[in-house]
Amino acid sequence: MGQRAPGMGKTMNAGGRQTAATDAGPRRGLQGLWSGLAVRARALWRYRGFVLGMVGREFKGRYLNSLLGSLWSFIQPAAMILIYTLVFARIMQARLEGIDDPLAYGLFLCAGLLPWVLLTEFLGRATQLFLENSTLLKKVRFPRITLPVILFLTTLLHFSIIFGVFVLFLLLSGRFPGLPLAAFVPLILLQQTFALGLGLILACLNVFFRDVGQVVQIGLQFWFWLTPIVYPITILPPRIVDLLAFNPMTGVMNAYQTVILQHAWPEWGTLRLHLWGVLVVLAAGFWVYRSLAVDIVDEL
Repeated sequence: MGQRAPGMGKTMNAGGRQTAATDAGPRRGLQGLWSGLAVRARALWRYRGFVLGMVGREFKGRYLNSLLGSLWSFIQPAAMILIYTLVFARIMQARLEGIDDPLAYGLFLCAGLLPWVLLTEFLGRATQLFLENSTLLKKVRFPRITLPVILFLTTLLHFSIIFGVFVLFLLLSGRFPGLPLAAFVPLILLQQTFALGLGLILACLNVFFRDVGQVVQIGLQFWFWLTPIVYPITILPPRIVDLLAFNPMTGVMNAYQTVILQHAWPEWGTLRLHLWGVLVVLAAGFWVYRSLAVDIVDEL
């Protein structure tokens, strides 16, 4: 496929005249953006049966033809959690400064790694979303915005199973944080809404520039090590801590770790800028999608 620079989408009517594409012609200003969001929200509601059906089909297809079937959705996260907690606690004897708990470092890892896996799974699959569904996009008429929403719900469903196994481990090990655990709900929604906006941008760009998918995989590796997931931010020099403050995932990871290790609510005030940033990225994602929707189908 050629790497054609995306332009303004046009369609030809029966008389051969060019008309602006209804799905992609970007209206100027915030009014056009919000009206476009409202139109797509109504389309999602009308196609909610299609969306939920595709989510169920995706979940079943994940474990199709395997002997244990959907049991793997419990076995895999259980094995991962046991490795992170017991191996680091008993074999490597890793400890967190200031916390007298042999399982503290393993819980610290799980608090950050589980949401991170959710983020990277979504972004990695979102980048290829339109390419992998090219046949469907060209042959079936349906709201294209359902595709990222289906992926959004599918990854959340898989994460909810993994997180449920983690909660069970916390209960059995006597380390359940209590009511503050409910903070994971708004935190995960904040994180994944940011991923939805960013994923829309990457999915659109990857149609025209196929190197985007490879760059994203490399970028995620760097992003992982620039996020305090396997190391506590307290061990870093103040100059590095100040730089990591520009990482949008730093504050979110700190919130996860606060809930699991300190059994306390996050400091919501520190996430105010994150909320505004998420709204900006989400709006940018929809704007890019609206601008390129017709060109995407033509390029595919």
